[in-house]
Amino acid sequence: MKKNILILTLILFTGFISEAQVKKGDVLIKNGTVLTITKGTLDNTDVLIKDGKISRIGKNLKAPNGVQEIDATGKFIMPGIIDAHSHIALSSVNEGTSQVTAEVNMGDVIDPFDVSIYRALAGGVTSTHALHGSANVIGGESETLKLRYGTSNPEELKFEDAPRTIKFALGENPTRGGRSRGIQPSSRMGVEAMLRNSFNDAIAYRSTWAAYKADKNPRKVAPEYDLRMETLVDILDGKVLVHCHSYRADEIYMLLKVFTDFGIKKLTFQHANEAYKVASELAEFGASASVFADWWAYKLEVYWSTAYNATILTRNGVLTSINSDSGELIRHLFHEAAKTQKYGDLSDEEALSLITLNPAKQLGIDNRVGSIEVGKDADIAIFEGHPLSVYAIPVMTFVDGVKYFDRANDIADQRIYINPEEAVENITIFNREDEDRCMEEGVVSFEALFSNKK
Repeated sequence: MKKNILILTLILFTGFISEAQVKKGDVLIKNGTVLTITKGTLDNTDVLIKDGKISRIGKNLKAPNGVQEIDATGKFIMPGIIDAHSHIALSSVNEGTSQVTAEVNMGDVIDPFDVSIYRALAGGVTSTHALHGSANVIGGESETLKLRYGTSNPEELKFEDAPRTIKFALGENPTRGGRSRGIQPSSRMGVEAMLRNSFNDAIAYRSTWAAYKADKNPRKVAPEYDLRMETLVDILDGKVLVHCHSYRADEIYMLLKVFTDFGIKKLTFQHANEAYKVASELAEFGASASVFADWWAYKLEVYWSTAYNATILTRNGVLTSINSDSGELIRHLFHEAAKTQKYGDLSDEEALSLITLNPAKQLGIDNRVGSIEVGKDADIAIFEGHPLSVYAIPVMTFVDGVKYFDRANDIADQRIYINPEEAVENITIFNREDEDRCMEEGVVSFEALFSNKK
């Protein structure tokens, strides 16, 4: 008994130590143009950060003893950028052995050594949504991350108390896998059938457990525990936010009907290139969309799209964000947001909301991040030039008030661990198998379609 108590004590103590290792910063940023997102633009304004939180916003603030001052004169201060669709900082992405894998969790495969984390910070990004891939109709649970680069503990990258999320996928991604393995679904109607069958199975599972708990018989035998079913029940109960890979308007509308039938209300469509066609239906349901600024036509099911997608959705009252789905484009999300001013003439605050407050709302973390407000986490990016300008340059990025990127002190090699005895580093320039492949079309090529050969 004493041994068990000792082990439990050590586990709890280790947990406390792990949480304590997350650094919190104190800093006073002076004389910048503050883009609050929610309360307008504040000229020549200071932001005081204490213990990782935004403590005060105003003019002529004084730094407490020992607190560093940063002169942001002529620079722009904005909330840290949030990428609602990312696969960086993961050691694996897809569990492709079944069309329903709700039992797996991306939180188990976080890779804190991925240098892409630092590169994202260099683009002003402070949080990402580490999504499962799109191989399955119902994939695994995803993980919301804070980019605290430099730690070797993957737990320190997890966004504390962020809501649970899960990845769904429609269209060619799951059906291509079904056809290659000879299993359901191999068609879009099969995708809908699998969704309905899975939720009906979850309802039956929930009823079985409810009956067991209500049974007063002391000899009752518990039903078999099934983590996959447990997760599906939590989706039905609104405890897990669904983010669904999608392209075509018909499949987007299909999922709205399925979720309506099962009473599921929390839904964000990822990619959603044809969402503009069903913008009013999305708004009526209360679904949101996380889209590309201007990527399309890279495969047949995503041929019909428009760079006005984000604007049309926004104007129709759909909560919209712009994401990267890329370890490279993630550094340029402020440029991606700016495209909505050319394609749709969104205001500065509307455009910046697409990469700050709106993705925060989609991930259920807007009470902590997404805008510069007193009491929120000090996840902040400082830019030279307005962030919506093509000439904008991120110069500093803070997470919890700790500076993780400083362009003026950027060393040549930002890897966390380097082996000085390794004569030749093992480098793979490009490994296609490591990619998410969520945008790949494998059935027919454009060359074959449009070739003049008979």
